[in-house]
Amino acid sequence: MKILMITPYLPYPLLSGGQIRSYNLIKHLARDHEITLVSFIRKPQEKEYVNSLLKYCKDVKLILRKKAFSPINILLAGLTHMPFLVAIYYSPKAKKVIYDLLSKEHFDLIHAETFYIMPNIPKTDAPTLLVEQTIEYLVYDHFVSEFKLFLAKPLLYYDVLKIKFFENLYWRKADKVVAMSESDAQIMKKLVPNLDVGIVPNGVDSKFFEDVKRKKDDQKVILFVGNFKWLQNREAASYLITKIWPNIIKHFPNSKLWIVGKNPSPELKNLSKQVSGIVLDEKVEDIRIAYQGSDLLIAPIFGPGGTRYKILEAMASGIPVITTSTGIEGIPAENGKDVIIRETAEELTSAAIELLGDSKIYKQIAQNGKKLVIKEFEWSQISKKLAGIYKEVADFKT
Repeated sequence: MKILMITPYLPYPLLSGGQIRSYNLIKHLARDHEITLVSFIRKPQEKEYVNSLLKYCKDVKLILRKKAFSPINILLAGLTHMPFLVAIYYSPKAKKVIYDLLSKEHFDLIHAETFYIMPNIPKTDAPTLLVEQTIEYLVYDHFVSEFKLFLAKPLLYYDVLKIKFFENLYWRKADKVVAMSESDAQIMKKLVPNLDVGIVPNGVDSKFFEDVKRKKDDQKVILFVGNFKWLQNREAASYLITKIWPNIIKHFPNSKLWIVGKNPSPELKNLSKQVSGIVLDEKVEDIRIAYQGSDLLIAPIFGPGGTRYKILEAMASGIPVITTSTGIEGIPAENGKDVIIRETAEELTSAAIELLGDSKIYKQIAQNGKKLVIKEFEWSQISKKLAGIYKEVADFKT
């Protein structure tokens, strides 16, 4: 099949969850499909990565995205029905590039990654598959609820309502929608009854992580991994530092909390200096180094959104995971067998102390978690699910 894929970011280098997902799907889908990629970039320098994608794509077209807080985006969001997120990606150039491609070539399907790039797709007979990595209005609603400037909240909540409206609108306009998890799919169907939703979760390259050699020293190392541009990761790291870590280090005085990820906020940097035993690391180039040097991943995640790469990668590396019911969404892991699921700071802390002190249960959780991701979340299997949906949508429209 000939696929026109449109993404809000360049799927290379692999610095974020979205990039990891899109790159691996393109890599595996390219074996049976011809992919033309239209991608937004944030800086002209990103052009140097195009050759890494041309290995798998017939062509790559780049659109330089406006700066988020440019005057035109602020005016569009402030004076029109368009939410700020959609304004950022609304691009006459993108519309022209996509229109020209659709005019010159026949595509069996348009794969749109995220609803907020959909306004750039002109009217066409090609069926459209909309892939949603998260339900955006819930993410922004959660962000606004935690926002500290009270006077700004009404304006921000109004933008959340606009996001919800646009999100629902483009779910309806697409021929089919893909969610990352069953819980996301159920929310979508509740908001838009009779919506046709498939599920294609995130995946992991277990072969990439299978050679992770576990550390052999006696120091207990707790790990948290995340890109701190995202509110959920900033929240989780702060929660871990303030509510969980102080009690763990009392129990294991020689232990270390290793927080790995790019773009840490000044607040997070500050917090990490206030308690002993914390290392905040922005410069781990190979994430396997972090998994290799850690005993346990704790992910106290309470914000909504998809399936979490940190959890899949830790499990693939043979590291036990302790997280919340929100953190494990989209992963059919059994509590006490494949993963430990707890909800409060006290429960998460107790689970960590117990697990680190019981080598038998520790090994069982590590082994079962690894088996689960290899069985259910290999990118080769995930891409087959997506390819099946491609065929379903294209066949239905012909």
